[in-house]
Amino acid sequence: MSLPESMSRIVVVGTKTRMEEAIEAFYSVRALHIIDHTSGVDNISIGATLPRNSKAAERLLKIRAMAKELGVGKNTETARVPVGEIRSQISSGSVEDIEAEVLKALDKKNDLNLRITELNTKKKSLELLSAIPVDLELYSGYKSLTVIVGTVQENPTEPLKALAEAETFVSFDKKKGGTAAVFVKNSEKDKATSILSDCGFVEIAVPEGKGSASEALVLTNESLADLNAKLESAEKEIEALQMKHKTFLRASEEELAIEIEKGEVPLRIAVSEYSYIMDAWIPTKKVEAVKSELESRMGNDVHVEFEETRGRNLHEEEEIEERFKKVPTKGNNGIIAKEFEYATNLVSTPKYQEIDPSILIMFFLPLLFGFMIGDCGYAIPFIILGAYGLKVTRHKDWRAIATVLFFGGIWAFLFGFFFFGEALGMHFVGHWAPPLEMTWEGLLGIHLPDWFSGMMVNEIGVEKLGDVSLLLKLSVYIGVVHLLIGYICGYINIRMQHNNKHAFMEKGGWIITFIGMVMLCYVLTQMLFNKTGIEGMLLYILVIAVVMLVAGVAINFKTEKIMAILELPGIVGNILSYTRLAAIGMSKAGMAMAFNYIAFGMIMGMKEVVDWGAVPIYALVIGLVLCAFLHLVVWTLGILSAGLHALRLQFVELMTKFFVGGGIKYEPLKIKRFRTILTKEETSKEV
Repeated sequence: MSLPESMSRIVVVGTKTRMEEAIEAFYSVRALHIIDHTSGVDNISIGATLPRNSKAAERLLKIRAMAKELGVGKNTETARVPVGEIRSQISSGSVEDIEAEVLKALDKKNDLNLRITELNTKKKSLELLSAIPVDLELYSGYKSLTVIVGTVQENPTEPLKALAEAETFVSFDKKKGGTAAVFVKNSEKDKATSILSDCGFVEIAVPEGKGSASEALVLTNESLADLNAKLESAEKEIEALQMKHKTFLRASEEELAIEIEKGEVPLRIAVSEYSYIMDAWIPTKKVEAVKSELESRMGNDVHVEFEETRGRNLHEEEEIEERFKKVPTKGNNGIIAKEFEYATNLVSTPKYQEIDPSILIMFFLPLLFGFMIGDCGYAIPFIILGAYGLKVTRHKDWRAIATVLFFGGIWAFLFGFFFFGEALGMHFVGHWAPPLEMTWEGLLGIHLPDWFSGMMVNEIGVEKLGDVSLLLKLSVYIGVVHLLIGYICGYINIRMQHNNKHAFMEKGGWIITFIGMVMLCYVLTQMLFNKTGIEGMLLYILVIAVVMLVAGVAINFKTEKIMAILELPGIVGNILSYTRLAAIGMSKAGMAMAFNYIAFGMIMGMKEVVDWGAVPIYALVIGLVLCAFLHLVVWTLGILSAGLHALRLQFVELMTKFFVGGGIKYEPLKIKRFRTILTKEETSKEV
C-alpha cells in the first residue's frame, strides 16, 4: 500500500518580455503541473498563443498532408534527427520546398489518373461499338435524322421494323445482351425511343473520331498502355519521394508539434500587460530544486513563491479557491509496482487523498493467477512470453499484459512445483495407472531422487482433483485475507481524509462485521462438515462472533440504515466468490488429464505399462502433435479464465472496499522525443 507523492503548490511570476524563455525553462524542469487560470480571476485574463504558433501550425498542417499523401504513418520507421538540424531545415524553408516537390509529383499522378479514367470510359464505349459496322464520324452531323446508340437486354430487331424509314444496326447475344444503333427521322424519334426502352435500352456516348470503332479501340489501348507506363513511373517517383523525405516529415512533425504545444502555454496562465503569473503543482521533494533552477536560468526576471504543501485531510480544501482544490496524483510506486498502475487506471486515477491500490494488485494479481494455473509446464511459456514482451515493447497495453504473464508465470511455476508438483497436468512423482494416475516418472520410465520429492507438499504434491476440500478451504482463506486488507485500506483512507471517529463509524463497523461473519461461518462449517457440537473453543468463538456481528451492525446502522443488515449475506457471497480459484484450477487439471489420456492412453496405447518401443510411428506422431495442440488449448483458456478472474477479484472484491478514484493525473510540462534527439550542447539548454 502506498500513497501518491506529496504535492506542493507554487506561484511563478515573471516579466512578459521573457515569457518564451520562461516557457523553455518550465519544460526543462519537467515537474510543473499547470493549474489552468480562469479568465477574469483577480482581474487578469489568460494570455494568447505565441506569435510563432501561426506559422508553425501552418507548416504542421502541410507536413501532415504530405505525410498522408506519401503514405508516411506513425509506424513508419525513420532515423532520429538532431533537433538543431531539423530546426535549421524548417527555418530555411524546407517544408515549402518539399511541399512544392510533392505537389508537383501528385499533380502529375492525378492528371494521369484522370486521363486514364477518361480513356477507360472511351474504351468501354468503343468495345460496344466495335460490333456495329458504322464509322465513328457517321454517328453525328445530321439535321433531319436522330441517331440513337446504346445497349439492349433484348433483341430489338423485329420491333424496330415497325419504323417506316429507319436504318438499324443491331449486334445481340442472348447471354451478354447487345448493342443497337438506330438512324431515324426526327419525327419518329419518340417512337424509336419507346421501342428500345421496352428492350432494356441504356444510351451510351459515342466518342469523337474517324474510321471504325475497332481501329479507334486499337489506338485507345495503345494510349492506355503508354499512360499506365507513365503512371507507374509517377508512382515510383512518389515512392522515391517517400524514402527521400520520410525522415524529415516525421522529425519535423514532432518538432513543430512541440513548438505549438509550448506556444499554447500562455492560454493556460494569467498574463497582464507586463507580466505573467502561473500556478502549478510540483512534487514536494522537488520544490527547492525547481525554484533554484528557474531562478538560475531566468535571474531577476522570475520569482518563485511557495504557497502550500497539501495534506491528505479533506478539510484542508474547504476554504480553498475552487481551482486549487483538486491535487493531481503522481504514483509513488517502485519500478515493478509502476507497471501495475495500468490496471488501476483502467478503473480510475486514484485520488490524492487515498491509497494507490497498484502495490496490492502487484502482489495479488500474479499470485491468484499463478494459483489457478499451478502447473510448471504452462508456467514456463508464460515466463518466456512475458519476459520477451517486457524487453521488446514500450506500448503500455502490451507491457501490462506482459507484466502479468511474467510474474503470474513465476507464481504458477512456484505453485506448480512446490505445492501441486505437476507439469502439463501430470505429477512428477508416482506410478503409471491411467487415466487417473499419470506421472512423469511412469511416462519416462525413470525414478526421481528422494530430495526432489522432498521439496513438494506430501512428497508428490496436492492433487487438484483429489484434494478438493483442501483447495476450497485455501481459496476461502485467501478470500478472507484479501477482503480484510480491502476493509483495512478503507479505514485508513477515511481516517486520513477525516479522523479516527469518522473512519470507525464508516469503515470500522464493517471490519467488525466482516470478522464476526467469518468466525460465525467457521463455527457453522465445523458443525455441518465435522459433526462437531457447540462446546469448548467453538462455543467461545460463536459467542465472540455474535457479539461482533451485533456490534458491527449497530455501528453501521447509523450510516447505512437497513442496508447494514441486508448486506450481511453479501459478505458471505463475496468470500465464496473466491472458491472459483479452486474451481478454475480443477477444471484446467481435468481437461489436461483427459487430453493426456487421449494422447498417451488411447492413441499411443499406453495402458498399464509404458512401452515406447511398441508404439507405431504414426501413432507416436499423431499422439504427440495432438497432445501439443490440446495443451495449447488449455494454456490459452488458462490465460482467459485465470487472468480475467484474477483481475475481477481485484476490481470487484478488493478495490470496492476502499477505492473511490476520480483523481487528476499528474501531467507536468515535459517533452517526449521519439523522432528527434538532442545533442549534448542542446541537452544542457533544454530537455
